[in-house]
Amino acid sequence: MINFLYITYLTTGAEVSLRHLLEQGPVVISFYRGGWCPYCNLELRALQQALPEIKKLGAQLVAISPESPDNSLTTKEKNELEFQVLWDQENIIGKEYGIVFEYPEYLVEAYRSFGLSIALRNGSSRHQLPIPATFVLDQDGIIRFVFAEEDYTLRVQIKEILDCLRKIKL
Repeated sequence: MINFLYITYLTTGAEVSLRHLLEQGPVVISFYRGGWCPYCNLELRALQQALPEIKKLGAQLVAISPESPDNSLTTKEKNELEFQVLWDQENIIGKEYGIVFEYPEYLVEAYRSFGLSIALRNGSSRHQLPIPATFVLDQDGIIRFVFAEEDYTLRVQIKEILDCLRKIKL
């Protein structure tokens, strides 16, 4: 059960409460690394395609990233996402879910060689990312499904999310 009902921010700066989302039904939470990650973009687009079915099952979908609101908004627009894309400032929420890691200096340098500063994109001085992960919570905040894989190239199968939502009693 999720005991922490943190507030996070939409790309617009408005606040979103998990408690409020859960009052409306089950919630699918997708943590992604950032709009710079091609695997994340593929997953976000797949979730967008599944959005009508997720809604039909009475659930809401949110994507959460440590990217700053401007960068998150770019990701939302680029992928034509119709669900909320939330900013997890300093990975506070991701840490509560136990999916945040500090990436080593050699990766900092590798990303820089590609012209990418993740810390800068996140508006942070820390070199942290969430493991790509998907959680399905029922209305009581109980986690009914988790997919969290250290290998960032492996992502949840949409069918698994939908199967879980079908099993949750509304």
